[in-house]
Amino acid sequence: MGAQEGGRVLSRASKFQQGVTLIELMITLTVMAIAFGLGVPAFSTWIQNSQIRTAAESMQSGMQLARAEGLRSNATVRFQLTTTTDANCALSSSGTNWVISVNDATGKCDVTDATVDPFMTRFKASAEGTKNVTVAATQSSISFNGLGRVTPAPTSAITIDLKNPAGGTCVAAGGNMRCLQLQVGGAGQVRMCDPAVTAASDPRKC
Repeated sequence: MGAQEGGRVLSRASKFQQGVTLIELMITLTVMAIAFGLGVPAFSTWIQNSQIRTAAESMQSGMQLARAEGLRSNATVRFQLTTTTDANCALSSSGTNWVISVNDATGKCDVTDATVDPFMTRFKASAEGTKNVTVAATQSSISFNGLGRVTPAPTSAITIDLKNPAGGTCVAAGGNMRCLQLQVGGAGQVRMCDPAVTAASDPRKC
Protein backbone atom coordinates (compact mmCIF):
# COMPACT_ATOMS: atom_id res chain seq x y z
CA MET A 1 0.00 0.00 0.00
CA GLY A 2 2.79 2.37 0.94
CA ALA A 3 4.68 1.53 -2.22
CA GLN A 4 1.61 2.14 -4.30
CA GLU A 5 1.02 5.45 -2.58
CA GLY A 6 4.65 6.32 -3.11
CA GLY A 7 4.31 5.40 -6.77
CA ARG A 8 1.32 7.67 -7.09
CA VAL A 9 3.23 10.54 -5.55
CA LEU A 10 6.08 10.04 -7.98
CA SER A 11 3.63 9.83 -10.86
CA ARG A 12 2.00 13.12 -9.91
CA ALA A 13 5.33 14.84 -9.43
CA SER A 14 6.50 13.70 -12.84
CA LYS A 15 3.45 15.30 -14.46
CA PHE A 16 4.20 18.67 -12.82
CA GLN A 17 7.82 18.50 -13.94
CA GLN A 18 6.95 18.26 -17.62
CA GLY A 19 7.98 21.29 -19.76
CA VAL A 20 5.85 23.25 -22.24
CA THR A 21 4.87 21.53 -25.44
CA LEU A 22 6.04 22.63 -28.88
CA ILE A 23 2.53 23.93 -29.67
CA GLU A 24 2.47 26.04 -26.50
CA LEU A 25 5.88 27.46 -27.35
CA MET A 26 4.78 28.34 -30.89
CA ILE A 27 1.64 30.07 -29.61
CA THR A 28 3.68 32.09 -27.12
CA LEU A 29 6.18 33.16 -29.78
CA THR A 30 3.36 34.12 -32.16
CA VAL A 31 1.67 36.29 -29.53
CA MET A 32 5.00 37.96 -28.71
CA ALA A 33 5.69 38.61 -32.40
CA ILE A 34 2.26 40.23 -32.87
CA ALA A 35 2.70 42.39 -29.76
CA PHE A 36 6.19 43.41 -30.91
CA GLY A 37 4.92 44.23 -34.40
CA LEU A 38 2.18 46.44 -33.01
CA GLY A 39 4.46 48.15 -30.50
CA VAL A 40 7.43 49.02 -32.72
CA PRO A 41 5.63 51.58 -34.95
CA ALA A 42 4.15 53.35 -31.92
CA PHE A 43 7.52 53.43 -30.19
CA SER A 44 9.21 54.74 -33.33
CA THR A 45 6.63 57.55 -33.60
CA TRP A 46 7.20 58.42 -29.95
CA ILE A 47 10.98 58.61 -30.52
CA GLN A 48 10.60 60.90 -33.55
CA ASN A 49 8.12 63.13 -31.70
CA SER A 50 10.45 63.33 -28.71
CA GLN A 51 13.14 64.79 -30.98
CA ILE A 52 10.84 67.71 -31.85
CA ARG A 53 9.99 68.40 -28.22
CA THR A 54 13.62 68.07 -27.11
CA ALA A 55 14.74 70.58 -29.77
CA ALA A 56 11.90 72.98 -28.91
CA GLU A 57 12.60 72.84 -25.18
CA SER A 58 16.32 73.30 -25.82
CA MET A 59 15.76 76.43 -27.93
CA GLN A 60 13.22 77.80 -25.48
CA SER A 61 15.69 77.34 -22.63
CA GLY A 62 18.43 78.90 -24.76
CA MET A 63 16.41 82.04 -25.46
CA GLN A 64 15.42 82.35 -21.81
CA LEU A 65 19.08 82.01 -20.86
CA ALA A 66 20.11 84.68 -23.39
CA ARG A 67 17.46 87.01 -21.97
CA ALA A 68 18.62 86.31 -18.41
CA GLU A 69 22.22 87.02 -19.46
CA GLY A 70 21.14 90.34 -20.93
CA LEU A 71 19.36 91.31 -17.72
CA ARG A 72 22.26 90.18 -15.53
CA SER A 73 24.98 91.96 -17.49
CA ASN A 74 22.84 94.94 -18.58
CA ALA A 75 24.04 94.33 -22.13
CA THR A 76 22.68 93.00 -25.40
CA VAL A 77 22.99 89.22 -25.72
CA ARG A 78 22.17 87.26 -28.86
CA PHE A 79 20.48 83.91 -29.41
CA GLN A 80 21.56 82.74 -32.88
CA LEU A 81 20.51 79.83 -35.08
CA THR A 82 23.53 78.49 -36.94
CA THR A 83 24.33 75.98 -39.68
CA THR A 84 27.05 74.28 -37.59
CA THR A 85 28.91 74.77 -34.32
CA ASP A 86 32.40 74.91 -35.80
CA ALA A 87 34.57 77.59 -37.43
CA ASN A 88 32.53 77.37 -40.65
CA CYS A 89 29.22 78.29 -39.00
CA ALA A 90 26.86 80.87 -40.45
CA LEU A 91 23.61 82.34 -39.20
CA SER A 92 20.57 80.73 -40.79
CA SER A 93 16.82 80.91 -40.22
CA SER A 94 16.81 77.15 -40.87
CA GLY A 95 19.80 76.46 -38.64
CA THR A 96 19.26 73.58 -36.25
CA ASN A 97 22.12 74.51 -33.91
CA TRP A 98 22.13 77.52 -31.59
CA VAL A 99 24.69 79.77 -29.98
CA ILE A 100 24.42 82.43 -27.26
CA SER A 101 27.00 85.20 -27.48
CA VAL A 102 27.44 88.96 -27.18
CA ASN A 103 28.73 89.47 -30.73
CA ASP A 104 27.86 87.90 -34.06
CA ALA A 105 29.04 84.29 -33.92
CA THR A 106 29.44 83.84 -37.69
CA GLY A 107 32.63 81.85 -38.35
CA LYS A 108 33.42 81.72 -34.62
CA CYS A 109 31.11 79.06 -33.20
CA ASP A 110 34.14 77.03 -32.14
CA VAL A 111 35.43 79.81 -29.87
CA THR A 112 34.03 78.66 -26.55
CA ASP A 113 36.20 80.91 -24.36
CA ALA A 114 33.70 83.41 -22.90
CA THR A 115 36.43 86.07 -22.63
CA VAL A 116 37.22 86.03 -26.35
CA ASP A 117 35.13 87.39 -29.26
CA PRO A 118 32.27 86.57 -29.86
CA PHE A 119 32.06 86.11 -26.06
CA MET A 120 30.01 82.94 -26.21
CA THR A 121 28.27 81.65 -23.10
CA ARG A 122 26.43 78.58 -24.39
CA PHE A 123 25.86 76.51 -27.55
CA LYS A 124 23.87 73.44 -28.56
CA ALA A 125 24.47 71.14 -31.54
CA SER A 126 21.50 69.49 -33.24
CA ALA A 127 23.39 66.20 -33.31
CA GLU A 128 22.73 65.91 -29.58
CA GLY A 129 19.48 63.94 -29.82
CA THR A 130 17.60 66.08 -32.35
CA LYS A 131 19.30 65.28 -35.67
CA ASN A 132 16.04 64.76 -37.64
CA VAL A 133 14.43 68.06 -36.64
CA THR A 134 14.06 70.86 -39.19
CA VAL A 135 13.74 74.53 -38.30
CA ALA A 136 12.03 77.47 -40.00
CA ALA A 137 12.40 80.79 -38.19
CA THR A 138 11.31 84.29 -39.14
CA GLN A 139 14.81 85.49 -38.23
CA SER A 140 18.12 83.79 -37.47
CA SER A 141 19.24 85.99 -34.58
CA ILE A 142 17.26 87.33 -31.62
CA SER A 143 18.87 89.93 -29.39
CA PHE A 144 17.80 90.69 -25.82
CA ASN A 145 18.85 94.00 -24.24
CA GLY A 146 19.59 94.91 -20.63
CA LEU A 147 15.87 95.23 -19.93
CA GLY A 148 15.16 91.75 -21.23
CA ARG A 149 13.35 93.07 -24.29
CA VAL A 150 13.93 92.05 -27.90
CA THR A 151 15.98 94.58 -29.83
CA PRO A 152 15.24 95.89 -32.35
CA ALA A 153 11.60 95.61 -31.34
CA PRO A 154 9.76 93.25 -33.74
CA THR A 155 6.52 94.36 -35.38
CA SER A 156 5.02 90.96 -34.58
CA ALA A 157 6.00 87.84 -32.66
CA ILE A 158 9.14 86.11 -33.87
CA THR A 159 8.38 82.46 -34.62
CA ILE A 160 10.42 79.27 -34.92
CA ASP A 161 8.65 76.22 -36.38
CA LEU A 162 10.05 72.78 -35.61
CA LYS A 163 9.14 69.68 -37.63
CA ASN A 164 10.44 66.16 -38.24
CA PRO A 165 9.95 65.10 -41.89
CA ALA A 166 11.89 61.89 -41.23
CA GLY A 167 9.14 60.82 -38.84
CA GLY A 168 6.23 62.00 -40.98
CA THR A 169 4.02 65.02 -41.54
CA CYS A 170 2.61 67.24 -38.80
CA VAL A 171 -0.64 66.40 -37.02
CA ALA A 172 -2.10 69.66 -38.34
CA ALA A 173 -1.57 68.29 -41.87
CA GLY A 174 -3.06 64.90 -41.06
CA GLY A 175 0.18 63.19 -40.05
CA ASN A 176 1.48 61.79 -36.79
CA MET A 177 4.24 64.25 -35.90
CA ARG A 178 3.45 66.63 -33.05
CA CYS A 179 5.16 69.66 -34.57
CA LEU A 180 5.76 72.67 -32.33
CA GLN A 181 6.28 76.41 -32.61
CA LEU A 182 8.22 78.85 -30.43
CA GLN A 183 7.01 82.43 -30.21
CA VAL A 184 9.05 85.37 -28.92
CA GLY A 185 7.24 88.62 -28.09
CA GLY A 186 8.73 92.08 -28.08
CA ALA A 187 8.86 92.13 -24.28
CA GLY A 188 11.12 89.07 -24.40
CA GLN A 189 8.65 86.42 -23.30
CA VAL A 190 9.16 83.01 -24.95
CA ARG A 191 6.34 80.47 -25.26
CA MET A 192 5.93 77.06 -26.88
CA CYS A 193 2.71 76.20 -28.70
CA ASP A 194 1.17 73.46 -30.84
CA PRO A 195 -0.06 74.44 -34.33
CA ALA A 196 -2.44 71.44 -34.32
CA VAL A 197 -4.43 72.77 -31.37
CA THR A 198 -7.41 74.86 -32.48
CA ALA A 199 -9.49 75.32 -29.30
CA ALA A 200 -9.30 78.98 -28.29
CA SER A 201 -9.41 78.04 -24.60
CA ASP A 202 -6.47 75.66 -24.87
CA PRO A 203 -3.21 77.28 -23.65
CA ARG A 204 -1.24 75.19 -26.18
CA LYS A 205 -2.88 76.99 -29.12
CA CYS A 206 -0.56 79.11 -31.25
